[in-house]
Amino acid sequence: MKVDFSIPIGDPLDARETARQAERDGYDAVWTSEVTYDPFVSLAVAATVTERVQLGTAIAVAFARNPMSVAVLGNDLQQLSRGRLLLGLGTQIKAHITRRFSMPWSQPAKRMREYVLAVRAVWEAWEQGSRLDFRGDFYSHTLMTPMFTPRPHPYGRPPVLLAGVGPAMTEVAGEVADGFLCHGFTTERYLREVTLPALRRGRTDLSGFEIVGFPMVATGRTEQALAAAAAGARAQIAFYASTPAYRGVLDQHGYGELGEELHTLSLRGEWARMSELIDDTLLREVCVVGTPEEVAAGLRTRYGDIFTRASLYTPSGLDQADLAALIGALRG
Repeated sequence: MKVDFSIPIGDPLDARETARQAERDGYDAVWTSEVTYDPFVSLAVAATVTERVQLGTAIAVAFARNPMSVAVLGNDLQQLSRGRLLLGLGTQIKAHITRRFSMPWSQPAKRMREYVLAVRAVWEAWEQGSRLDFRGDFYSHTLMTPMFTPRPHPYGRPPVLLAGVGPAMTEVAGEVADGFLCHGFTTERYLREVTLPALRRGRTDLSGFEIVGFPMVATGRTEQALAAAAAGARAQIAFYASTPAYRGVLDQHGYGELGEELHTLSLRGEWARMSELIDDTLLREVCVVGTPEEVAAGLRTRYGDIFTRASLYTPSGLDQADLAALIGALRG
């Protein structure tokens, strides 16, 4: 399992030193998310100060853009990074796509399948010098003139990884993507009983297929530090569990009714009350809890034969000494 690092959400300029330090520390990749800033900007900054570490979006919101714009961004960053881009795409949820980005939403799994094929059709037209003639149910790209065709570069296409939780999107990832980004709100049981079977419906052979985990962890060496980390994890679990799109994870463990209750509380803004409803059993199903050494052992036991690479998800942050101990134990 490769060990990656997720750049904390912050000013894109912060990515410069964070990525440089991650490379020094021996991480295999750095990932950045689309939350308050554009992940492509942060990775462009990171690409200019690193030489080896891979650079990934986890995720860039696909449906906030069209396939042509993503094809351009992906090609630019693949060239800028000299072949180190991991292009991770996700849908976001309907409310954000329609109300925040004012973009269309329908049949997300089918739309995403076509989206990836459209991006690849654009890349193929550039690489082969062939006519661009992609016609689908959601996207149509039929114009590409020499003036707008990028010059060729020697780094090839970046791999496309799709994020998902539900079986339909996961199956699409297995069919058309080069890898799968597992959501931080998942469990070992859900991965084994839902995610892996869905990926295999998309493709029989998963060898060479990246499965990237962002396992949630809560760690500390003192009782006080561990309690604070667990509290942060409970709050994050409550947030995700209140989202109907992620209900399948709860259903797999018999917590479906809790999801309904959390959703109702979220609409009222009762966030503190929501955290109180995450019991120890659910906490430990979603989150690996313990000392750094216990967490490292737990990660290997749960996910060592599933993830090809992993980046730790620490909702409350992590003391640098604890992080170093955890990563050292995980690598060892």
